[in-house]
Amino acid sequence: MKYIKYIFLLLTLATISSCGFYSFTGASIPPGTETFQVNRFENNALLVEPGLERDFKLALEDLLQNQTNLSLVPSNGDLVYEGEITDYRISPTTATSQNTAAQNRLTIAVKVRFFNRKNEEDDLEQTFSFFYDYPGSAQLIGSQKTTAIEEIFERITQDVFNATLAKW
Repeated sequence: MKYIKYIFLLLTLATISSCGFYSFTGASIPPGTETFQVNRFENNALLVEPGLERDFKLALEDLLQNQTNLSLVPSNGDLVYEGEITDYRISPTTATSQNTAAQNRLTIAVKVRFFNRKNEEDDLEQTFSFFYDYPGSAQLIGSQKTTAIEEIFERITQDVFNATLAKW
């Protein structure tokens, strides 16, 4: 019975230690990478929504902090994210028989430049965009606008994470 306990303990320790390098987020962070920084994202869209660049920067920082063990630094980060918001557009997607919009779509596009100071081969420059559909009879104000922007940024930041760290 004594040997069974030791064998069980040994198997348990082997199982736990073998899972130590696995990441549930799928991030493949190079060894020695400990910090990241997110620089200001300029809002260069034709239709400017005040505060959008700040909200995107914060959303990206939050996602990286929640899905990695990297530390956020204001400068000299091992990983650097920067770019600009290139599109903020509201357009009708479907029409009614009275030639009015039955559904509208908010589209936001963000051009991201990613620099990996530990491995320059991982550097990336890519545009990410997503949309949110809402009823044509509704105005995109207040909580509906907040919800739309949060959903769009959730998708875009996850796509940025996948492209830069998860390599999907």
